[in-house]
Amino acid sequence: MIVLGIDPGYALMGWGVVEAKGGAFRLVGYGCLETFAHTPMQHRLRSLYEGVRDLMTIYQPDDVAFEELFFAHNTTTALMVGAARGAAIIAATEGTENLYEYTPGQIKQAITGSGRADKKQVQQMVKLLLRMDEIPKPDDAADAIACALTHCQAGVAKEEFRMK
Repeated sequence: MIVLGIDPGYALMGWGVVEAKGGAFRLVGYGCLETFAHTPMQHRLRSLYEGVRDLMTIYQPDDVAFEELFFAHNTTTALMVGAARGAAIIAATEGTENLYEYTPGQIKQAITGSGRADKKQVQQMVKLLLRMDEIPKPDDAADAIACALTHCQAGVAKEEFRMK
C-alpha cells in the first residue's frame, strides 16, 4: 500500500509518501509545496491544487491521509489553511476516493505512543521508523510523513478515519 500524507498549509504544504509492505515501511519521497506571500490567493490555491495533483500522478497512492486542522487563536490563518486543505482534497479525489484524516493527537499517539509528545519526539521517531540518517526537513514534511505512517499503522481500523 502506498500512502500520501499531507500536512495542510497555505505557505508550505508538507507531503510524504510511505510504502507499507508486510509490516515494514519505506519512505518513497517527501517535501513541501510552497506558495509565496504577495501572490493573489487564487493563484496560491491553484498552485497547491496542481502540486497535489502532480503528486497523485507521480506516486499513485492507494490512500491519502490528511492531518486535521487545529488552531487555537488565529482565525485568518485557519481560513487560509482551510482553503488550502480544500484545494488539496479536490486534487487528491482526482486520483482516489480513499481519503482519511487524523488529529495531531492521534498522530503523536501512533508515532510515539503518547498523544502529548512534542514535535521533536515525533520527528525523531519518524527518523527511527524509516531508518533515515537525519530528521526530515522542513517540519511540515516531517509532519506529513508522520501522518502517512499513522495511516499505515491503522490497518483495518483505518475506516474509522475515512473522510465523511
